[in-house]
Amino acid sequence: MSEPVQARSTLRLRLSLSALFLPLFLAGAAFFGVWAAVTASGDSPGRGILVVLAVVCGAFALLAAADLLVVVRRLRSERGTALPR
Repeated sequence: MSEPVQARSTLRLRLSLSALFLPLFLAGAAFFGVWAAVTASGDSPGRGILVVLAVVCGAFALLAAADLLVVVRRLRSERGTALPR
């Protein structure tokens, strides 16, 4: 057998990447949302494309936030400190 029985992800790397990309995706969603709001008909790129980009950035921001919460919870459980309820 070449693979470990209990594989572990690099939680610190996931924490860093989530913490880095969460504000970037939030800024992207806000940027594309505002751009879509001020776009006139006939402009290029069109309002529809900008709304799609804003929604995609928002979805990625939600994924980054969820991953950040999971990683923080796992790191705290490894250290033996439970989250307050």
